[in-house]
Amino acid sequence: MCGINGFNFRDEKLIRRMNEKIRHRGPDDEGFYVDENISLGHRRLAIIDLSANGRNPIFNEDKTLAIVFNGEIYNFRELKEKLGFYHKFYTQTDTEVILHLYEELGPALLEKLNGIFALAIWDKKRQELFIARDRLGVKPLYYYFNNEKFIFSSEIKAILEHNDVKREVNLESFNHYFNLGFVPQPLTMFKGINKLPAAHYLILNDKKLTIKKYWEVVDFEDLKSEKEIKEKIDWLVNDSVKHQLISDRPVGIFLSGGIDSNAITGVTKKYLPEKIKTFSVGFEERHGDKFNADFRLAEMTSRYHGTVHRQLIVNEQDVIGNLTDMIYHYDEPNNNGSQLAVFLLARLAKKEVAVVLSGAGGDEIFGGYPRYYFNQLIDRWQNLPTFLQNKIILELAAKIFKKDLSAKFTARDLKRYKQFMFRKDGDLKKVLQPAVGNLTLTDNFYQKQFFNNLAPQLEKVVRRDFTKYFGMIDRQTWMLDLGLVMEDKVTMAAGLEERVPLLDHRLVELSAKIPTKYKIKGRDTKHIFKEAMKPYLAPHVFNEPKRGFFSPLSEWLRTGLLDFAKEVLAPTYCSATKDFFDFEALNKIFDDHINYRKYNMQLIWGILVWQIWYKKFIDKK
Repeated sequence: MCGINGFNFRDEKLIRRMNEKIRHRGPDDEGFYVDENISLGHRRLAIIDLSANGRNPIFNEDKTLAIVFNGEIYNFRELKEKLGFYHKFYTQTDTEVILHLYEELGPALLEKLNGIFALAIWDKKRQELFIARDRLGVKPLYYYFNNEKFIFSSEIKAILEHNDVKREVNLESFNHYFNLGFVPQPLTMFKGINKLPAAHYLILNDKKLTIKKYWEVVDFEDLKSEKEIKEKIDWLVNDSVKHQLISDRPVGIFLSGGIDSNAITGVTKKYLPEKIKTFSVGFEERHGDKFNADFRLAEMTSRYHGTVHRQLIVNEQDVIGNLTDMIYHYDEPNNNGSQLAVFLLARLAKKEVAVVLSGAGGDEIFGGYPRYYFNQLIDRWQNLPTFLQNKIILELAAKIFKKDLSAKFTARDLKRYKQFMFRKDGDLKKVLQPAVGNLTLTDNFYQKQFFNNLAPQLEKVVRRDFTKYFGMIDRQTWMLDLGLVMEDKVTMAAGLEERVPLLDHRLVELSAKIPTKYKIKGRDTKHIFKEAMKPYLAPHVFNEPKRGFFSPLSEWLRTGLLDFAKEVLAPTYCSATKDFFDFEALNKIFDDHINYRKYNMQLIWGILVWQIWYKKFIDKK
């Protein structure tokens, strides 16, 4: 893993400044290439071929192509074998394999790669820049283009080194953030700066920008045989883990109490001869089981698998001491309450390993979240004959789940997705200033992205098995721009590489063909994945309910974080944000939370993070 930078003009001082801004992503080495119409920079975290030969940029034989690369290509050795007849290799890196593949195939090389990456290739003959991002968007890539100057980087803070780039809030992104907790691709919180979407490549030639999608899931035909599905999951997880253990430096695992990292650990034991190092994070004992059940289960899992287990305990002072630094590394506000704990865990892991595997993505592709269970119930109800869709069933459901579910059961398409994933707009409308608050922007964005002009095969999925489509939307939004952004930024801040075996694109393609009835049986979510992974799992996880990774933020805001939060949420903290928030309404909402009148943690934390971000990145005072 590394960091990459560049732009379409010559300026060696500027590219060096950009490199310095992302030093944390690549603490081991750096490299530059500057020519008439290009400047490329690279910060290196050495994982494969630790010699100086691995320094980027790497060139082809006649020096007409140059590449800077961030990521890992897990099948590079197999690809290299095929290329060996046609090219001379000077390194043992995957980077050089990519470059020679590009010589042979052009953009079609992306179809051959199994890995996580953001890469840029400069073609000196054509005066053309080619940039691409991996299929699932595990590695980030940001860019700015004003029809003249094109600037790109692994992190926004490096792009901001350019005087041409103004620090302005994108108001559409502002509304998405408070509606969702994150900014969906291709937008960022900065006006004029975009994300290259996952599974896309970009070509810049003569100041003309072309962006194309090179991969998407297209086969949704349900597989019939449960046995065959389990065998395919088993084989693919094993193949993915085996390939992702390739490293010239120590590898560990982020271990939670759940199924996914447990399965990764069990499979890893087959391929890693030495004892596995695992890492988990928890909170002080005074917070009880609600916030430490996952921590204790991870400890049990470690004992079962015989790992060398390292633990970290996080408290309120850790938040106060590290939150601003973490938000700086994020570049954008991200309303994920567990992010600080993982940020600190990455620092702990970096002391002993250079690479970690995690179970990220398993819930989205195998139906692990409770919302998928509820959506399966809704699918069944909505597929009943109309005369059976009566109030009696809804009343019965309300008694079982102790809440009125009629709005969720009767909603379809975007309205149904919105019921589960968008914030309730009552308090949002109170606290956002009318001049900037426009929550319908998120409705319009999702309608256009995911419900307008659907391909016929997707239209069938939406009508027949909306739960499957729900997971697909999550994978391209919630997982991508909330979860994977966190995974990248908090690990790379520590100079640590994180790999995600369950997001091998072949597993994602397989998941689209698994009927929801196999993913969710009764109240058992992720059922078929558990069955496929049973030989590798610690037995105790089978009897545990699905629980997220919770932090005591809500309670901390009433106790140890109270004074800190009051300071940040005051209009005097950053006077310019009075144009965005009604602080009188915000104080009332905060007071209701402090005094247990109404739970408002997500909104309060979202504004707190945004305030710190704005002061750090936008407010020149």
